[in-house]
Amino acid sequence: MVKKTLKQRIVDASVELFQQDGYHNVTVDRIVEYIGASKGGFYHNFKSKDELLYEIHDVFISYVIQQSQDAYDKYDTPITRLCAMLQTLTQVFDMYQAHITIFYEESRSLSDEYSDIIHKKRDHYRDILQKVIAEGQKAKVFRTELPCTIVTMAIVGMINWTYKWFKQSGPLTMEQITDVFTDMVLRAIVTEQAMEEAKQFIIKG
Repeated sequence: MVKKTLKQRIVDASVELFQQDGYHNVTVDRIVEYIGASKGGFYHNFKSKDELLYEIHDVFISYVIQQSQDAYDKYDTPITRLCAMLQTLTQVFDMYQAHITIFYEESRSLSDEYSDIIHKKRDHYRDILQKVIAEGQKAKVFRTELPCTIVTMAIVGMINWTYKWFKQSGPLTMEQITDVFTDMVLRAIVTEQAMEEAKQFIIKG
């Protein structure tokens, strides 16, 4: 097993402590004491607790962007690209649920400097997804009467709310939930002529 860096240990500890007691109730002193490190070690990796909160967000948004771009490059049809991207987006809520919960609950604490970076990264992700929707509409694979921007935002909004209700101990795995989301999205936006390709991703009744 690869030994975690001090930076990784700080992030992991802060995720646990922020989730337990809230961002504003956890000090840098408490974080370093929790992992047996020094304040010097903390400030060598982060210039402030604000930057640490940004890093917690960056961990998962950077993952989503990279995986979405990889999905776009790997597949060659709008339907396969969209399904791969839906899987990437939902899986991040399983892998980084604590990070995402903390960010959504505490994001107002971020300075404008970090908020601007985050908005740009989120826009980048939405641009990749919207590009797939637009290409699908151009190819008559996705319904053209549905505004591309609204379709994109509806998909992102639906999945983003997962952090509020998904439980790893729940009756459905994230893979099963992903299948439901994929089925719902495809049935809503795929044209009749493209439904044959989409059937491989739709839940069999």
